[in-house]
Amino acid sequence: MGILKRFGIDGYMMLLIGMVVLGAVVPAQGMAAVVLGYVTMGAIALLFFLYGVRMNAAEVMAGLTNWRLQSLSFGITFVMFPIFGIGVAWAARPLIGDELALGLLFLSVLPSTINSSIALTGMAGGNVSGAICSATLSNLLGVFLTPALAAVLLHSGGGGASGDAVLKIALQILLPFVLGQCLRRWLSDFVRRRKMLTTVVDRGAILLIVYAAFSAGTTAGLWRLIPPVTLGTLIAVVLVFLALGMVAVRLIGRISGMNRPDRTALFFCGSTKSLASGLPIAAALFAPDMIGLMILPVMIFHMSQLLVCAVIAQRAAAPEAAAQVAS
Repeated sequence: MGILKRFGIDGYMMLLIGMVVLGAVVPAQGMAAVVLGYVTMGAIALLFFLYGVRMNAAEVMAGLTNWRLQSLSFGITFVMFPIFGIGVAWAARPLIGDELALGLLFLSVLPSTINSSIALTGMAGGNVSGAICSATLSNLLGVFLTPALAAVLLHSGGGGASGDAVLKIALQILLPFVLGQCLRRWLSDFVRRRKMLTTVVDRGAILLIVYAAFSAGTTAGLWRLIPPVTLGTLIAVVLVFLALGMVAVRLIGRISGMNRPDRTALFFCGSTKSLASGLPIAAALFAPDMIGLMILPVMIFHMSQLLVCAVIAQRAAAPEAAAQVAS
């Protein structure tokens, strides 16, 4: 284990790799997939309930009125990424074909993740209240902006996302958070004295999301949709797209002069794209025979961002933990 730590691989990283392998080799199917979905949903709801208990009203208001963080996050998600997407799709089109290139364009206009970006921000010691506001607003606006941008970039006709996305955000994210806020005066001391509880919930939610993502991809025949050479090329292109976005977001955070917690929230909210929002929007915009190839880049990006961001959050958490011990 000491040798592995020299390469930045610790116990949590091993668990992440294990979830990837498990999802690819033994994916949850049928009733097991249904149960996994409910367990993951419950873990995420518990995560946001605990966030609600831990944050006071001033922190929530500060996150909501942090205009620099919110405006930069919006600009990165709905302006910078679509511009990058146009360039990447144009360059990759000769290598991966027209439909997958359109899938890259569709990926570029999706909103940020909610669950994983906020959990990763918390793990890395970032501004959780700012991340909650940023990710939630991104997805609420994405219900309208993503179909509109997709229609412009992909020349798709009409369409739009249903209200299910808004309802899911309300039930899974906002309701537990508000409930936690309401019960804060009775539970905050109990939760703050048990930091291990929040750590387990934070990291456990990420592990469940990774396993669920890889299980869904394997069950949907993700690895069989296209020839191996084309799939390998697409994975490489998506990884380049992810790296380009992450480097740009990190640079924007530094140039903006924001403090470290805000830069951390901006990084995880700005550089991630939501598969959960992408699937229903794709179903509303595209013909059934196109959806598989259109969402393939989204699925690869989603799974890659979880792994890369989890490693980054884990490493960012180490100095935070050391500072807490020293203090």
